[in-house]
Order: sequence, then C-alpha cells, then structure tokens
Amino acid sequence: MAETRLIQSRYRLLDLIGRGGMGEVWRARDESLGRQVAVKCLKPMGPQHDQDFTRIVRERFRREARVAAALQHRGVTVVHDFGEYEGVLYLVMELLDGRNLSQLLEDNEQHPLPVDDIVDIAEQVADALGYTHQQGIVHRDLKPANIMRLADGTVKICDFGIARLGHDISVTSRLTGVGIAMGTPHYMSPEQISGGQVDHRSDLYSLGCVLYEIATGAPPFDLEDSWGILVGHRDTPPQPLRTHRAELPGFIDRVVLELLAKTPDQRPADAGDLRRRIAVGRTGEQPYPEPAGQVPLAPPAPVLRPGRTPGAGARLPAWTRGMSAGHKATGTTNLPLAPPDHSAGLTGSWTTGTDRRTDTPAAPPPGAERPTPAPEFLAVLAGRHSAGLNLGRLGHWEEAGEVHRAVAAEREHALGPDHPDTLSSRYEVGFTLSRTGRAADALREFGRVAEGRERTLGADHADTLAARQEMAYALGRLGRHFEAHQVYAAVLASRERSMGPDHPDTLRCRHNLAFNLSRLGRLEESYSMARDVASARARLLGATHPDTLVTLYEVGYTLGRLGRWTEALQTYRDVVRARSQALGADHHDTLAARYEIGIGLGRLGRSAEALELYRALVADRTRIDGPDDPETLRARHGLGVNLGRLARWDEALTESREVCATRERVLGADHPDTLVSRREVAVGLGWLGRWADALTVYRQVAEARARLLGAGHPDTLAGRDDEAHCLEQLGRGPEAVELYREVAALRQQRGAAPH
Repeated sequence: MAETRLIQSRYRLLDLIGRGGMGEVWRARDESLGRQVAVKCLKPMGPQHDQDFTRIVRERFRREARVAAALQHRGVTVVHDFGEYEGVLYLVMELLDGRNLSQLLEDNEQHPLPVDDIVDIAEQVADALGYTHQQGIVHRDLKPANIMRLADGTVKICDFGIARLGHDISVTSRLTGVGIAMGTPHYMSPEQISGGQVDHRSDLYSLGCVLYEIATGAPPFDLEDSWGILVGHRDTPPQPLRTHRAELPGFIDRVVLELLAKTPDQRPADAGDLRRRIAVGRTGEQPYPEPAGQVPLAPPAPVLRPGRTPGAGARLPAWTRGMSAGHKATGTTNLPLAPPDHSAGLTGSWTTGTDRRTDTPAAPPPGAERPTPAPEFLAVLAGRHSAGLNLGRLGHWEEAGEVHRAVAAEREHALGPDHPDTLSSRYEVGFTLSRTGRAADALREFGRVAEGRERTLGADHADTLAARQEMAYALGRLGRHFEAHQVYAAVLASRERSMGPDHPDTLRCRHNLAFNLSRLGRLEESYSMARDVASARARLLGATHPDTLVTLYEVGYTLGRLGRWTEALQTYRDVVRARSQALGADHHDTLAARYEIGIGLGRLGRSAEALELYRALVADRTRIDGPDDPETLRARHGLGVNLGRLARWDEALTESREVCATRERVLGADHPDTLVSRREVAVGLGWLGRWADALTVYRQVAEARARLLGAGHPDTLAGRDDEAHCLEQLGRGPEAVELYREVAALRQQRGAAPH
C-alpha cells in the first residue's frame, strides 16, 4: 500500500498526520467525491506475532468502525467508509481541522484553559455523551487526546476503538480478557480499575478527570507510578480544583468533584443531568445545592512504588501490575512528527536512530564525571521506550526488541550501565527475547539486569526480584527446572519478607514455583501450593478473576498428573464455567480448559463423551481461529485419539493423517506437534495390523526426535520402544531384544547423569 498510496482505487494518501502503536492516520483525498478525508490504517501483523493480540487489535479496529459509523451527532467524528486492502484494515473519517485537548494544553504552555472554554467544552462533551449513551454505547477511554476542538469551536469525541455496546457484553468480555488494558490510567474510573460493572457513568468519571486537567493543568492524581494512580482513583478523594486555581467558579469545582465520586450512584445520573447542573451553575437560575457534608481536603495520594505493600483495600487486577502510567495531556515533550518514511511501515520511525535535534552526550573519559544529558534527549528516549512497550503489547515482539536494544545502548552511553532507566530498557530487551523463544539469551540479559539492580537498588528491591524471577522462568523454559526452583524459592522468601504473603507479586511467584515443582515431578508439593495460591487469589481477587482461574487450571493439571482424574475433571469444569461467565464462551482460555475436560474424560474411559466434546471444540476453534490454527489442530488430534479408543481405527487413521499433513505444512515437519501426529498415524496403522507401515513411521518419529532432542531424551527413547514393539509384532524378536537393550542402557546412563 505504501508504494501505490492509493486504497481501493479511491483514497489517495497525501500526508501522514498521526502515528500510534496500532497504525497511522493520513490526510487523504477521496478521488470519487473530490473531498479531503482522514484515513486511519491498521498495520497488518504477520504469523510471527502473538495470535491473541493480533485478533484482538483487529477486532477493536473493526469495532471502532462499526460503533462510530452508527453514530450521527455533531459531537462525534463522522465515519464514511471501512474496509480491508492488501491486508491493511482502513477506516475513512471526516478530516477534522482542529486540535485535541492534549494539544491545546501544550499550545498553552501547560497552563489551564480559560474558564469559558472549560464550560463550553464540558457542555458540548456532555451533549455528545448523552447521545452516545442513548444509543447504548459507553466510550470507556475518554481522555484529552480523544476530544477534538475544531477551528469553529465545535467539540467532537473521537476513537471508539474499545467502546462497549450495551447489548454486546460477551464480545467485549473477550476483548478485555487478553491482557490489553481497557482505558488510560490517568482517566480510568474506580469500577474500571476494580474490574466491576461499567456503565455510562464510567464515562462521566473520565470526563471529570479531563475537566479537572484542563481546569487546573494536571489530572486529579498526577503521579508517575501507575499503581499509585490507580489506587488514587479508587481510594483517595481528589483535592478541590480551587486549591490549585483559586479563581475557578465554585460551580465548576462542585460539578467536577461530583463527577469524580468513587461510586457511580454518587455521580450525576446521566449526561443530561450533568448538562443541567452545568447550565444551572453557569446561569445562576436557581441555587445550586451544596454537596452533602464538607468535601475533605485530601492529602497527596501516596506513590506506591513496586515492592511497597499498599493498604488492605488496595487490591488491583493483575493487568495493572505491568501497566505504565500512560500519557496525560500535560508534561510531555511536544516533538513534531518526523517526515514519514513510506517504506518503513507503521513503526519505522521508532526503530531508526535517535532524534538528531538533541545532542547525545559523549562518553566521559575514564574517571571523569559523566555529564548530565539534556532533558530533551532523555524525553526522546523515554518516548521511544514507551513505543517499544506498545509494540510488545500488540505482539510485535521482534520490533519491540529492536527499539529496546537501541534505547538501552543510548541510555547506557548517556546515563551509565547501572542507571535505573538503562536497566529498565535491558529488562525489556530480555522480555522480548523470552517472548520470541530465545530463552538462553533472555537468561543472560535478565542476569545482567539483576546484578545491576542489586548493586544500585539492593537484593530485596522489587525491581531486582522481578529480574530474578524472569531468570527463573527462562531457566524453566530451558528445562533447567532444579536451578529454576532454587531461584524461585529465594525470590519468594524475599517477596514474602518485603511485600507480605498476599501481595500480587508474591502470589505470582508462588504460582510459578508450584508450576515448576510439577515439572520437577514433585507433584504433591505442587498440588498443595497451587491449591493454596488459588484459595488466596479467590479471597483477594474473586473466584472468577483470571489469575485465580489460571492457578485453578494448574491445580487441575497437577491432579491429572497424580492420576486423580475425577477431581481434575471437576476442577476443569469449574474453570470452564467461570471463564465462560467472566471472559466469554469463545475466549481462548475458556476453550483451553474445555480441551482439558476432553483429556480427563478420555482418561476416565468416557471416550464417547470426549469425542462429542472434541467435535464441538473443533467446530468452535474453526469458527474462531480457522481450520489451520494450531489449537484447532490440537482439538482435532484429541478427536482422532478418542476415535481410536472407541476402536474406530479407520476413521482415527484418516483424522491423524489429515492433522499430521496440516501440521507439517503450518508448523514444519520437525515441530513437536507434527511428530505427535505422525506417531498417532503409526498407532492407527498398528491397530489395523499394518505393522510394516507402522514401523516405517515410528522410525521416522524416533530419528527426528534423536536429531532434535538427543538420543537419550525421554521422548526419543519412547519412540525407540515403539520401534521395538513393531519388530516384535513382525516376528523379528532378536532385533526387538537388541533395541530394548539399547534403550535400557540409554535410560540407565540418563538416570546416572547429574541433573
């Protein structure tokens, strides 16, 4: 598309006017109607990216198109067209001549806006929200950057990418269930933060945050730490606006504080009620009732740094723990957009060199004091660091890694190797390595970060522990479970000492330790710990919270490993029921638990039930993910296995061959899942009495595993046992005995080798 710059032979892209984590916005010309428009493009995401993120981002983009196109109001951006061209989703909108509120504050040198402008903006946004709410739509991400003031004074609400349709809760639940936060921390309502029921009054709270900022110059909880911001929204009364700006009229102070009430019932009933309150306060037509009781003058909201346990009530959803503070309207560096590089894709400007308008400080001579880098330069690096985080959230892990490596190098040059910002970038480099399957490289990177943080912050600092915990995870991915256990145990002891047993990070570490114990074969300990963590998370977060259910899923897995399949089956059913309610029946986590129910049914000899479950699961996976998705193929594999258990071997063999061929095409001939399917083909051939054909296939599997995993790997040895069994069936006893001896010797060597 960048080469032709003409979409659907109609929309000619002219100038890049905005760029974000998901895509770009262009000024364009509609060649058919001869008018100027804005075209928002979503960058296509390849198969190397996380499929959950890809699907959710694309669905949000489509949702924005559907929602915005259905709205016809002067206070809402008009959508003209929507489609997909050469893999790029695009949205055609009216071209707005104006500035968003964030830009207006920057234009005003971070000073608050005039009172008349505040009142006018409040009234116009209230009108637009009143209309959208009547249509059953809640915006859910109202912030200064999403409110435009045009040259003629008109105010418009933009960006309905995460809006909730009142009648479409299940779809929205799926959109919110994959770790992509709904909203921006500085403007999120307490019910959004706590995972409660969200309705139109959440938008009123966010509008209160926006009005607070344009009236005082700062949002109500102006902190750099996301945890502190979120706890402030939920637990801390905001300071009255006139403590920041004494000349504000009293009615503005009262209206905004009422919008910022902690519970929805204490806010204006709806946008129409808000509009009336503003009109009454502005015109003085009747006395405006004072709020019941004196609004307390709140002390500054505490900055709750990671590692410091908040108050007993400060329990926030797990997704908040990795959340950055986001962008408020003020305090950001106003850097003009670089000329677009049309060949670089939507993220090209983030992966190139530094902004050359600022001078990178030269490295100091040995022993000399490091010069203080220019604040503008550090702001550029901070922006690029945030861009890398956004790329990662969208599943663009390779690109995110390039950004973080470049920023880490420049921060090390400017600030030193042990500066917290340098180590923060190094940490993100390690995280991207881990997500792209490079566990050994991730381990080395996290080790460097942990050493640097221990030197500068101390061994028990939360950031040091976070790096060490990632080291343990990487060790587990490398099969070094004993070393991982040692690191997890040490981190857990430190977290319990410094944060307490119920802190989210402590519970996450205990969950990981339980998982690792299972991989060490210490199943009873794993079960006991996972059960305790699930109980604690249910008490603190709720029985249907995603983190609670992740641990309960691990409880089910360990019960299965212990052979307690009846209990495992019931546990998985509980997880499916709760996930269906909390996330939606089609959410991937719900479908994953349904797969495990099928495993349990098969293990209990209830293969007919398992077969019906897998047929339904295959249909759902195909509808949601497509026929070639790995999870669809996994469900088909389960279907084939249970056909075999029911002695329907012709059907089982046909299913196994089709799954094997598709996996080989999609995943590769040597992928572990492909080899599992190939072995299932051999099983079917054997049961049909075709032992010579089965032997050929078993040998292919064993040779591939020996090449990939080593001759002594348990999976390789299991394949050799299969070979020997075939030889027996073919009457080739001496060859079978010799092969059994070789396998026994390799197992003995493996058992004697140090782990």
